Amino acid sequence: MIRHIVFFSAANPDNVERIREALMMLADIPHARHFEVGRNLQSDAIAGARVDLVVYAEFENEAALAAYKAHPIYAECIALVRPLRDQRIAADFKSG
Repeated sequence: MIRHIVFFSAANPDNVERIREALMMLADIPHARHFEVGRNLQSDAIAGARVDLVVYAEFENEAALAAYKAHPIYAECIALVRPLRDQRIAADFKSG
């Protein structure tokens, strides 16, 4: 299984909810076994760094993750989120 974790910070804190709503579009892509978007609780903040939202998804294998990223909804989401975000940090790892 592949675990896919992406951290987002908003360029303007007023846009966090707009970014979250756009990221929720990704839940309609059928290739993920599990998908969720959540607001960071900011309970362990690092000075100078800010993470507003976290995307967490699980995929059966690398092919499923690639299909997810190739889906038209993924491209549509990027077009909406990219102008509103400051940073995006992604990590994928094999689990199990």
